[in-house]
Amino acid sequence: MTGIILKQTPIGEYDRRICLLTRERGKISAFAKGARKPGNRLAAATNPFSFGYFKLYEGKSSYNIAEADIRNYFEELRADYEGAYYGMYFTEIADYYTRENNDEREMMKLLYQSLRALCVKTIPRELIRAVYEIKSIVVNGEYPGPPQDKRLSDTAIYTLQYISESSIEKLYTFVVVPEVLEELIEVSDMYRRRFMAHDFKSLEILKSLG
Repeated sequence: MTGIILKQTPIGEYDRRICLLTRERGKISAFAKGARKPGNRLAAATNPFSFGYFKLYEGKSSYNIAEADIRNYFEELRADYEGAYYGMYFTEIADYYTRENNDEREMMKLLYQSLRALCVKTIPRELIRAVYEIKSIVVNGEYPGPPQDKRLSDTAIYTLQYISESSIEKLYTFVVVPEVLEELIEVSDMYRRRFMAHDFKSLEILKSLG
């Protein structure tokens, strides 16, 4: 399967349980036996953000990872305190929205492209966050369009339309002036609270960093 690691949990003395967002079967859980042993071939492959190809076999009650061919570890994010928490926040939203045996290809693509955008120093991370939150709501069919009860600039309205209608590959090809960024953040915050009834731990940490 092609997938990206959303999170991992220690199990027993040496194993890991991972949450994997896949192209083929949506969000699944799998065990990586021995992944916490020093030098184990699955140690790095089962860290959050790792994207690549996973060879799995089905046990009686869960999947097990046999092999992994990782194409992007996103090591630059793990080495960047703020970047790592942005990445964890994005994986939390993906975990919140996705389900097993659903077609989650768009959400997986959105997560991957957003993690890539976090590695680009010329794109403000607050903009990436606002775009990711809004597009997540779009992908899951809940986006109501620009808020009718809020006065927005023409540029902000145009940008919201661009985010909702553009392909995921073209999402992070623009920047906006600070005033428009503030408007986008206000809209994304409002819609996140309305459509994601969940407290995201990494978001609270990000807010404390600001």
